[in-house]
Amino acid sequence: MQGKPTAAAPRLAALGLWTATLLIGTGTAWAAECGNSAQGFEAWKRDFARQAANAGVDQRGIEALRGATYARSTIAADRNQKSFRYSFDKFMEIRGASVIVAQGRKRLARNAAFYQSLERHYGVPAGVLIAIHGMETGFGRFMGDSSVVSAIVTLTYDCRRSDFFRPHAIGALKLVDRGAITPETRGARHGELGHTQFLPGNALRYGVDGDGDGRVDFYDLADAMASTANYLRAKGWQPGKGYQEGEPNFAVIQEWNAAGVYQKAIAIMAAQIDRD
Repeated sequence: MQGKPTAAAPRLAALGLWTATLLIGTGTAWAAECGNSAQGFEAWKRDFARQAANAGVDQRGIEALRGATYARSTIAADRNQKSFRYSFDKFMEIRGASVIVAQGRKRLARNAAFYQSLERHYGVPAGVLIAIHGMETGFGRFMGDSSVVSAIVTLTYDCRRSDFFRPHAIGALKLVDRGAITPETRGARHGELGHTQFLPGNALRYGVDGDGDGRVDFYDLADAMASTANYLRAKGWQPGKGYQEGEPNFAVIQEWNAAGVYQKAIAIMAAQIDRD
C-alpha cells in the first residue's frame, strides 16, 4: 500500500535522483519538445516527470512514467482509424451491430435488476450502457493488449494531440499511485481501460465503486457500468428524456465519442436493446 516502507525503497531513492534535477537547480523551466518518433522520448519523459510531480503525481506514478516505453503500435493505430470514415451502414456492419443488439438483449434479461438499479440511481437506461459495452469491448471479451501507461504517455509525447492526452497521462499516473492500475495494466491502443474503455483522466474523475468492495476497478463489470452511467449523468444526462438524434440526451452520447457514426450507432442499438 502507499506510504508503507518496502524493499523497493533503494530503487525509489534512485528514482528521486532521476527527477531531482527537474525540480530544483537552475530555477528555469525547460520543456522538452514533442516528437513524432522514438528519438527524444526519454528526454521528454524527464521533463514530463517534473510536470507530473507538480500536478500531484507521487513516487509510484513517477516510477511508472520512468518505465514507459515508446508505443509504436499506438502511433500506428492513431494514424489509421479507418472505421470512423465508413458510411453509417458499413460501420454498423463492420462493428457487428446486430450481434451486439441480440447479445445485449440477452444480457439485460439475465441481469435486469442490476441495470434497473443503475437507471434508478443515474437515470441512464440499460440499453445505452449495454450498447457502449458491446461496442467498446464486445462485452468484455477483448479489453486491449497494450500497456495503458506506455500508450497514453506516448500519445502525450506525440505532437499530433499532446494537449488532449496530457491530462489523461497525468490521470494514468495518479491511478498507479492509487493502486487502481499498475504499469503492467493492459488496455486499448489509445490507453483506454476496462470494460467500457475509459480514458485514464476520465477514469480518475468519474470512477465509481459499483459493487461496494471499497475500490474502483474498471475491469470489474459492476464498477465499469456504474462509472459509465456516472460519466453520462455528469455530462448532463436527463433522466426520462430521449437519446436519439435531435433529442436532449443525444448530446451526452456525443460526449462519449466524437465520431458521428459511433454516436448514431449507440443511440440506435440502445433503443433496440431497450425495446420491450
